[in-house]
Amino acid sequence: MFMPIRVLFLAVLVAVAGCGKREASSSDPIKVAAASDLAFAFREVGAAFEKKTGKKVTFTFGSTGQLAKQISEGAPYDVFAAANVSFVDEVVKEQACDGATKAMYARGRIVVWTKRGGAPVTALTDLTDARFVKIAIANPEHAPYGKAAKQAFETAGIWDTVKPKIVYGENVSQTLQFAQTGNVEAAIAALSLAKASDDGEYMVIDENLHKPIDQALVVCKRGVNQAVAKEFAAFVNSDEGRAIMKRFGFLLPGESA
Repeated sequence: MFMPIRVLFLAVLVAVAGCGKREASSSDPIKVAAASDLAFAFREVGAAFEKKTGKKVTFTFGSTGQLAKQISEGAPYDVFAAANVSFVDEVVKEQACDGATKAMYARGRIVVWTKRGGAPVTALTDLTDARFVKIAIANPEHAPYGKAAKQAFETAGIWDTVKPKIVYGENVSQTLQFAQTGNVEAAIAALSLAKASDDGEYMVIDENLHKPIDQALVVCKRGVNQAVAKEFAAFVNSDEGRAIMKRFGFLLPGESA
């Protein structure tokens, strides 16, 4: 018996619609968009979360501003961990993420990083010296760590002197790579990344020279599994998650240097 054309057409539409978005499975890894300064810390947090819960996490690390733009334009991330709370507020305002899940998780620190055996740095003003021909910072237009670096130079009164030396990285990880490969003599990097590198030396920059790098996360609306996303977000701020973050040099919410 042949199926009427109209019924067959409707059946095809239902099948196609069903292929558009499948139901989330507990075995599906959640996708976390995370600021570059979290590259080492969050990999450990993710591994600890997976060991404890059996649920998988995948990470995309990049510039906070660029990740926020992707999320606002519909990228299907489950969690957004920003290097500055203002970008979380932005994606919540765009209705891409759930403001009720916003949580502070850390405060970042910046350092002057130099390759071991290179010119030592004991004060930020040392970077005005002729020994430092090029200095890398993350692009302050979309990277919170780059913005903090520029603020520190301005507050120290040396921005006009060092500006001609500045090389911009797309994110704070790339900035450190510039120094590690010898393309620049120094980089303003995240303390969390400096602690994970074994080929250089660093000096922590006085946090009074720049606005606080208050970092926040939020669960996003277009991810595949909001329940697991909320579970991961809570784990970051659990005792186990915070112990990992602290080991990488992050200050915890409410702490001061």
